Amino acid sequence: MKHRGRHRRRRRGAALRAVLAGTALALTAAATLISASQATVADDPGALKPLPSSAETGVLRLQERMTPTRSLDRLASAMGRPVGVGAVLDSADRTLREAADCTSEERDSLPVTPAATAAYCWDPADTTGTDWQPASVTTSGDADDDGTWGAHRVILAGWTHSTTTGPTAERGRARVAFVDADDPRHPVYRWVLLVVPDDGGRDYRGLASPVSGMVWYQDKLLVTAGTGAAEALYVYDMNRIQRTTVDGPAVGRVPGGWSADGYGFVMPAVGSYRFPAGHCSTAESGTPCPGSLSLDRGSAPDSLVVGERTPAGGDRDARLWRYAFSVEPARGGLLAADPLGRVDAVEAYRTGATGIRGVLSYRQPGSERSTWYVGHPPGDLDGHGTLWRQDTDGAKAAHCGSDATHHCWAEDAGSLSYSQATGEVWSVTDRMLFSLPLASIDRSLG
Repeated sequence: MKHRGRHRRRRRGAALRAVLAGTALALTAAATLISASQATVADDPGALKPLPSSAETGVLRLQERMTPTRSLDRLASAMGRPVGVGAVLDSADRTLREAADCTSEERDSLPVTPAATAAYCWDPADTTGTDWQPASVTTSGDADDDGTWGAHRVILAGWTHSTTTGPTAERGRARVAFVDADDPRHPVYRWVLLVVPDDGGRDYRGLASPVSGMVWYQDKLLVTAGTGAAEALYVYDMNRIQRTTVDGPAVGRVPGGWSADGYGFVMPAVGSYRFPAGHCSTAESGTPCPGSLSLDRGSAPDSLVVGERTPAGGDRDARLWRYAFSVEPARGGLLAADPLGRVDAVEAYRTGATGIRGVLSYRQPGSERSTWYVGHPPGDLDGHGTLWRQDTDGAKAAHCGSDATHHCWAEDAGSLSYSQATGEVWSVTDRMLFSLPLASIDRSLG
């Protein structure tokens, strides 16, 4: 059974009903609110504090390591011609259900304030009796500033399998749902398993990493690496998706072809970014563990925004920082690196927010600085979280109606993705995929 023990502990109390304006109907979410006495100033993460010293920003440096092209070509030669996003969408075999067709428990995980304007739950085959959990989202609005990829509007959701429960062979694996969102009343999707080339491209293995953050920029997909790993990010190429040929439980080369535990498509990593300073850790001044990722098109050049993974409810400030994307045509979708492949953070802060589950940075037209949006759960991971808007002057969060509590963001919310073309912010709970206008977030903050 899916591990949701923390939701079973939800406190009893008065339920707040918020009307969620949907595309064709009103979506209703019920949320149990934590008492106002718990929403003290201690919850306020305060102003962002710049990290100006090289000693503090030096540990954020990355080293680019690209998979040799000959290894990728060897794998493609053995598996068959790579396919693109369109081939995956054309073979979609799962359907997302609109919120009206979801269970009340699923809808209860949605934000209370501000309300979602579109919301979907996953095919029951992917949520019933499984140990997979969604945590990250990115869209074709990240990939291209016109909001589409080719002729399609696409949403990608990253899922990770539990590392402690379920079949041993599946533990820690990562997969991505490719959602065809052309028809918002009937979105469909197909799974792609993330893998890493092995033995010089003669084989591959499943990526064992919590995909807590994910950004699709141009033709590359960047995803977070595991806690305690020297790798910070893995890089995937949307033009190097491979079909599998054997429907079996193994992952990799098998007698008669290529298998991926029943998945029809795999994406082999084309590179990674590592921390030369060593494995990421929970130490306050040590190498950070990247948690949430997002794209900021308001910076010049476009940049990758990163939120540090820290324990929820802890007393240690987390770090927020950004890397610039390369503007070189030959390096589309990769980070800006020096001739030795080194990538330095171009901006970094500390925030009082802990257990960050989502981060956005956005610069309003005409503004000289960016505003940061940081989502984090309540300290005990039970109930609705909080979405804060921060800058170097302070922080604000939505109030839940007339109550003083700020705990009205989504339950167990994942990463955030902003589409400049539509003005929408997409996110996930452990049960729902949803969106709302960035403008509604700002209005809720006053």
